[in-house]
Amino acid sequence: MNLLGRKALVTGAARGIGRGCALELARAGADVAINDRAASAEAESLVAEIQALGRHAALIDGDAFARASCQEIVARAIQALGRIDILVSNPAFSRRGDYLDYDPDLFEKTLQGTLTAGFHMSQFVARHMVQRQQRGKIVFISSVHARIPFARAAAYNAAKAGLNHLAKTLAAELLPQRINVNVIEPGWIDTPGEHATFGSDKIAEAAPSLPWGRLGQPEEIGKAAAFLCSDDADYITGTSLLVDGGLALRAAIPAAEPPRT
Repeated sequence: MNLLGRKALVTGAARGIGRGCALELARAGADVAINDRAASAEAESLVAEIQALGRHAALIDGDAFARASCQEIVARAIQALGRIDILVSNPAFSRRGDYLDYDPDLFEKTLQGTLTAGFHMSQFVARHMVQRQQRGKIVFISSVHARIPFARAAAYNAAKAGLNHLAKTLAAELLPQRINVNVIEPGWIDTPGEHATFGSDKIAEAAPSLPWGRLGQPEEIGKAAAFLCSDDADYITGTSLLVDGGLALRAAIPAAEPPRT
């Protein structure tokens, strides 16, 4: 319970990676304000799960893509928990498409929902931490897309790469306040969104071909977040933690073993 007594805000928390992060922070002892665009059965069930772990949970609905809404989300989370020690910023929007035909409005929306939203939410939380003269932890959920230029994902690739650089810049600026700012880069994670994008059959077919032989699970990203938000990671800031089961190394795997001499 190395996060016992800490107060966390997790955005995009109702399902997938956000849900995994919220649950693992709670299992580590944190009270959690969970944010999603609107109240839903999924969000309410997450609140119940966290409460069953003996931790306090508050559902904060609101659009994390819009600045005014971000400010309200942070204010309501502070009201519910008393303060915010931890932010796990997990808003994202992704639609794949061929670059030559890609809708420019969709490109702007992807940057807004993945990069700009992270800036807004983290700025309000960081201001709160600095005002209280408290140390804190900010973790951005990025993606292996930040380092691998997957085809048909130009907008998402650019947004996640930008998010990584934003986090490093914030880490540098917040050094005097001892606010740790780090990034997690998930690989292919088994989430409802991935099933909606690719289809369950295609995912089941592709999983054995991945370097680790399977997709990652949301709780594995959550455990990485819990570590980065703990005192065990006090000396870690401005870094990107790749949690991808070796996906970024796939090109380095030989197609066949060379003959031994």
